[in-house]
Amino acid sequence: MVGAGRIVVAMLVVVLGAGVGQGTAIAEAPARDPFGTWTGTWEAAPSGTATAHPGASFRNVVHLSVGGSAARVRLSNRLGSAPLRLDAVTVALRETGPDAVAGSMRVATFGGVRTVTIPAGEDLVSDPVLLAVPDAADLLVTVHTPDDSGPATYHRAAGQTNYRASNGDRAAEVDGSAYTTTTTSWYYVTGVDVLDAPAAGSVVALGDSLTDGNGSTRDANHRWPDRLADRLAALPAYLRLGVLNAGVSGNRLLRDDVGPSALSRLDADALSRSGVRVLIVLEGINDIKGTPNATDPDAFESAYRTLVSRAHAHGIRVIGATLTPYGGSSGYTAAREAVRQEINAFIRGGGGFDGVVDFDTAVRDPEQPQRIRPGYDCGDHLHFNDAGMRALADTVDLTMLG
Repeated sequence: MVGAGRIVVAMLVVVLGAGVGQGTAIAEAPARDPFGTWTGTWEAAPSGTATAHPGASFRNVVHLSVGGSAARVRLSNRLGSAPLRLDAVTVALRETGPDAVAGSMRVATFGGVRTVTIPAGEDLVSDPVLLAVPDAADLLVTVHTPDDSGPATYHRAAGQTNYRASNGDRAAEVDGSAYTTTTTSWYYVTGVDVLDAPAAGSVVALGDSLTDGNGSTRDANHRWPDRLADRLAALPAYLRLGVLNAGVSGNRLLRDDVGPSALSRLDADALSRSGVRVLIVLEGINDIKGTPNATDPDAFESAYRTLVSRAHAHGIRVIGATLTPYGGSSGYTAAREAVRQEINAFIRGGGGFDGVVDFDTAVRDPEQPQRIRPGYDCGDHLHFNDAGMRALADTVDLTMLG
């Protein structure tokens, strides 16, 4: 299946290469981890590839939902076309900008070694990194790519300023002054797990640009999944969940477009993540308004049922979210609006979901229900500003997630 990826856990089996400290992870993830309970705390689903920068160090800023006594990072060459060699990966608490908190810099290893090669089409999980991280912390996950390994797997629309040092291995530098180039994409890193988090598991938000955060303020962590994490933070540990954002701008439910389709990437971006208990699905508007557009509501219903069935096979509950208005934006037509309404009727009626969150009702303009309320509209009549993102998050009934 295109883009599904295969996750390998580096701590288990490593085949040593010709050079000291080189290894290629080949073992599959075990059912149980000997270190304890891991919970997903942050995610960025791969959305495509970008030009590689041989010799560069990428410093990614990632905002956690829940903390823990240790961390591990998920790296990806899922959409690459050649083996990806990494000779330095570090994790640190962020001070400000690309600067790390003094004393927090840690080297991530893979099967006990620092250099690792990730085969094309695969994901990799590091060994545990012995760094206690607090709730809502910003981490710096830095990778150095010494060679030209072909197109880089990345998450294009990060909504977060990240950094690149063009030459040399700068991964372990606490001072970020070498990181003179900024980017609004995340490179290679696709997730962070934490050990023994004060949480009962995690919830994944599977979606498109509405979930990815387009329209919200950059560097502010105001995407609706971030706002949901803020709400969950007030709950006791036995009810709290880490929040994983599996939104991909431009993504579709039914077909590959920007990134693999929701069905194609379901396992890699949701079902195989650590501690997942619940999945919230907001997917389909790009199928309706895109080119070519999908006009058959039965196709959506079949896809949703397939998605739910696959999640249930992993013991994961699924919450269906109604598709939000987009009147006034490009691609809107009355005929396409009729398709959206029919799909929403299916979702509201249950549609095989374990619960429903009615985003449409929460954000539509009462005077023009095919449009977003003006106070929630970022200006393009499709995406939400910070107030709209908060309205989406506030609509989620937290009791459905328990």
